[in-house]
Amino acid sequence: MGLLSALTRGLARGADRMAEMTSKRGPRTFYKSRGARPAGIITSSRKFIPVRAMIPEFVVPSLEGFNLKPYVSYKTPAGTEQPLTAEGLFAQVVTPQIERDIEAGTFDKEQLEKYGLEKTQDGKLFKLYPKNFVR
Repeated sequence: MGLLSALTRGLARGADRMAEMTSKRGPRTFYKSRGARPAGIITSSRKFIPVRAMIPEFVVPSLEGFNLKPYVSYKTPAGTEQPLTAEGLFAQVVTPQIERDIEAGTFDKEQLEKYGLEKTQDGKLFKLYPKNFVR
């Protein structure tokens, strides 16, 4: 019966390794927390020493005389501004620069980097044209 009990104990112990690690199951140095890192160090004599550089410092502006409340009612009307699309961004930023250069006669197809564009999409993770272009 010794062999059977040893196998049973081994199976149970193997299943126990899959259990959640808690402060009771882990070693003496295991401290279960809620995802936050400690703001200091623990010495060999088990004493906690806070380190000022590890303590988060929140900079909160003064809200004296601030009239708005932290709540927005669901009854407020929807905004009138249209959401920004790639075409809209292109029309606002790049198009005026290109039109200005065409009028001045300095536009060159080979120098698209000047406007923030790229000549080719080689080596890019997502190629914008023609395979993934929305039709």
